[in-house]
Amino acid sequence: MPVIHKSTLRSARQAERRRDRNKATLSAVKTLIKKVQSAVADKKADDAKTALRAATSALGKAVTKGALKPNTASRRISRLTQHVNGLSGSRS
Repeated sequence: MPVIHKSTLRSARQAERRRDRNKATLSAVKTLIKKVQSAVADKKADDAKTALRAATSALGKAVTKGALKPNTASRRISRLTQHVNGLSGSRS
């Protein structure tokens, strides 16, 4: 029978709570990103800009909470911004 320390059990409980918290945060971020992408696909510039603002905020909060790394969030924000700016740009 292996010896299981109290600290091991506690860290397992903590890890589970963190996993659930991170999963909820990332799920919300993904939903907001999909809203931006669908607005861009439908060529709705105003909706895309408001959705981008919400997604940017959510990505920043995810970094603050430790659910995402800063460079990952920055890359995603950059790519979303490029898509949204492409709607109002002069490119055809």
